[in-house]
Amino acid sequence: MKRSIFLPGLLALLLPAVLQAQAQPQPAPQDLLQIYALARAADPQLAGAGALRGVQQQNTVQARAALLPQWSLELSGSRLPGGAHQQQLDSRISQVLLDLSRLREWDAQQSLLSAEEAQLQAAEQALCARVARAYFGVLSAEAAVRNARANEAAFARQVEQASTRFAAGLSAALDVEQARAYHQLSRGSSLQEQEALQDAREALAEIIGQEPGPLLSLAAELRPQAPQPQQRAVWAERALQQNPALRAETLRLQASEQRLRSAGAAHLPTLSLNLDSQRRQGSAVAAALQDRNDHTLTLRLNIPLFAGGATESQKQRAVHQRDAQREQLEAARRALLRETQAQYQAVLSSLQLLESTAAAVRAANEALAATRAGQALGTRSMTDLLLAIQTQTAAQGAHEQARHRHVLATVLLQQAAGQLDGDTLATVNQLLQAAPAAAEETR
Repeated sequence: MKRSIFLPGLLALLLPAVLQAQAQPQPAPQDLLQIYALARAADPQLAGAGALRGVQQQNTVQARAALLPQWSLELSGSRLPGGAHQQQLDSRISQVLLDLSRLREWDAQQSLLSAEEAQLQAAEQALCARVARAYFGVLSAEAAVRNARANEAAFARQVEQASTRFAAGLSAALDVEQARAYHQLSRGSSLQEQEALQDAREALAEIIGQEPGPLLSLAAELRPQAPQPQQRAVWAERALQQNPALRAETLRLQASEQRLRSAGAAHLPTLSLNLDSQRRQGSAVAAALQDRNDHTLTLRLNIPLFAGGATESQKQRAVHQRDAQREQLEAARRALLRETQAQYQAVLSSLQLLESTAAAVRAANEALAATRAGQALGTRSMTDLLLAIQTQTAAQGAHEQARHRHVLATVLLQQAAGQLDGDTLATVNQLLQAAPAAAEETR
């Protein structure tokens, strides 16, 4: 009696909440440009690159300030035995007329500022690439989940059919057990793919700073294109000339050369102009000097002779820093050439892979249909059918991954060449469409 009263009441409480949840509209899918906009506003790596540029801007201002006029005021007071006292105001204005060491240091800071600006541009391009990787990583994981679930459903249907045939005496128990084994294995694969999808979405959330919504998927009709131009050497030359990360390393080498010249110029004389002013008052000051302004204009020549070896040591340190930066630039140049050639080859390989996987899907579909017909006629076994389903799953999954790989390889080739920006992502965005609904099982 209590149970009969409790259950209707519970259903009455839960039904409005269920209906309300079903009535809520699903969020609109996000496209690549929307995800990129979120990333630009929230990505810490891009923000960090902008902050480093700001640091270098202030370093440049400080280096320039050392060449501009300097003015200082000093107020002092004293009291002598007997109550006499005096106050003194000293003013000093100095202007550097010749200091090659400071001038070269300013040049170095300006080069480093240009390097940080190039590095910021590289960070922006890297963000475009990371967004594309993460976005298509989610799409690939979603495709793998759909494929795994469809495969699981196909094997579940085979379990039902094999059980029905066994109950009717039309097949052996071995067919049922084989179908169950494949079904259970496919369930494990579905769980693994779901876990991979969750990780892919977390990777995207790490970039945009929030949980992503549903994403637009790659359109079914994809027209793959070869790199334009189709000369590997042209892409390599573009990368060497336009890649901002390599340009940043080149500017850092230029700055290290200028710092070496700055260290060498520390041996040279410096020339400055100084205006010293003094004003004194108080009972301890002679009447003739009371409230009197004394001005002294000085042209000062400073000739460094010996600093305990510190000046020569600083020069040698600058030499080693220059050499280290030169090797770092060469390493970056070689790595960039390798990356450019690898991404160029990846685009070409993806074109061939798209053709081969599409042919594999067609062949697998035909083989599955023929195997089903053969099983109905008794010429094919349950094992043949299960393997045919598995082959079709692998072919469809490989083709979907090849589609994503081709688009992503094109984006990464543009990054290596220093041409990746929002316009490139806008072009890729035109290849997207609403995510497909759960397809009806046809396997």
